[in-house]
Amino acid sequence: MPEQPEKWPKGVPWTLLHAHDAGQVARIRCGHCNIKRFYKPKELCEVIGNVSIDQVRAKVRCEKCGRKESMSAELFHPVAQDHVTIRYRRLVEIRWERRVIWRDE
Repeated sequence: MPEQPEKWPKGVPWTLLHAHDAGQVARIRCGHCNIKRFYKPKELCEVIGNVSIDQVRAKVRCEKCGRKESMSAELFHPVAQDHVTIRYRRLVEIRWERRVIWRDE
């Protein structure tokens, strides 16, 4: 199955919502820790916005080592065997914290 439709217009980026509609899955991997995480593109879109997968790679950070430069991200169509073994990271909630910062004068 192709990554993008055959007649996708040139110059139009393939965004997370397009990937969700096509049934793709996002794989984000840390090259340093060798940890792979799988996400539904619709949930990534809620957190990061409707951006391309290259922009997702630039915005994520490894939870274990904290590096940004060793991250890789890709969209793919999982085969039936992958559906059984993939454990998705699901979005539970988004919390906004309000912090008060004081300055002495």
